[in-house]
Amino acid sequence: MFPERFSNLPAYAFPRLRSLLDGHAPGGPELHMTIGEPKHRFPDWVTEIVTREADGFNRYPPNEGTPELRDAIAGWMRRRFKVSVDPDTQVMALNGTREGLYNIAMALVPETKNGQRPVVAMPNPFYQVYMVAAISVGAEPVFVSATGENGHLPDYHALPPEVLNRLAAVYLCSPANPQGAVASRDYWKALIALAEKYDFRIFADECYSEIYRDTPPVGAMQVAEEMGASPERVVIFHSLSKRSNLPGLRSGFVASGPECMRRIRQLRAYAGAPLPLPLQRAAEAVWSDEVHVEENRRLYQEKYAVADTVLEGVPGYAGPEAGFFLWLPVVDGEAAALRLWKETGVRALPGAYLSRETETGNPGAGYIRVAMVAPKDEMARGLETLRDCLFA
Repeated sequence: MFPERFSNLPAYAFPRLRSLLDGHAPGGPELHMTIGEPKHRFPDWVTEIVTREADGFNRYPPNEGTPELRDAIAGWMRRRFKVSVDPDTQVMALNGTREGLYNIAMALVPETKNGQRPVVAMPNPFYQVYMVAAISVGAEPVFVSATGENGHLPDYHALPPEVLNRLAAVYLCSPANPQGAVASRDYWKALIALAEKYDFRIFADECYSEIYRDTPPVGAMQVAEEMGASPERVVIFHSLSKRSNLPGLRSGFVASGPECMRRIRQLRAYAGAPLPLPLQRAAEAVWSDEVHVEENRRLYQEKYAVADTVLEGVPGYAGPEAGFFLWLPVVDGEAAALRLWKETGVRALPGAYLSRETETGNPGAGYIRVAMVAPKDEMARGLETLRDCLFA
């Protein structure tokens, strides 16, 4: 016997991409622009710390993070967002934020809402763990289109009252993956007010917050504190993967009000996979340093300028406000990705693989996602090749 709840899941985006492309020979030198895996250098002293602290691999690490790591995270939140949190009761280290984004539903989504099956709403397109988390706890996932018409951010206010009354939580990624849209202070205020009215929580995925063009994106907890909203209303997630080019370090964190965090920690005590102690020691230093973050951001800002120059005149092109993905409009994302691979060897991801079909269609079907993680010159060549193939 097997569970039915996952039986209708489509293949994950990247196996699906391999099925689309791998039966065809590339039409030129292979260039992968699909996966958001940062390639800029991380600080050399990270390796030195891991080596120095290697004896820690001989010990079980603390589930919630070392006191020093939680202090470092709280200090970063204070400097970055002007938010004061208690590192002992409001912060927990994660083994990468995907773990937390999944387990948050386990910890905080109730079995019923107003006597009915709960709803977990999410933007469409979206980071796929949001949907699987909702399904895992028996909630109904509701996909809210995030298109150019609404600034590539979901309009949760437009949900019908019968859905809002069952709403237990919403996910929001800002800066958005894949579109790079940033939720403004007014957007957060309106969403938090809606959450207060209908009594649901906001799971704020802010992992791309440190990669932006000009203005630092505002944070959900920052706005909630400004509004005087309950600290239990918002749960935020951050990571060193993008901020510090350390996806393999698996250092992220979750922060919220003390009661939410008590429940999250309780679940983790039973089912968590804590970050190894030498990696926690490295993360303590990384969260405390901004010099390497500023350099990383400068490199991405150079890449924004390159993309704007190369893709100027492409119909519908809009450079992202933040993050490191381009969300490029095409007639058909699958057809465009296949043509690009067969004719040039450049690999891009069909937008439909990040979205779900709704009554009004699949909002990602007319896009491809392109990651700007390769070295600048290599990225420029890839974008020029893409432009000449798909938009000439």
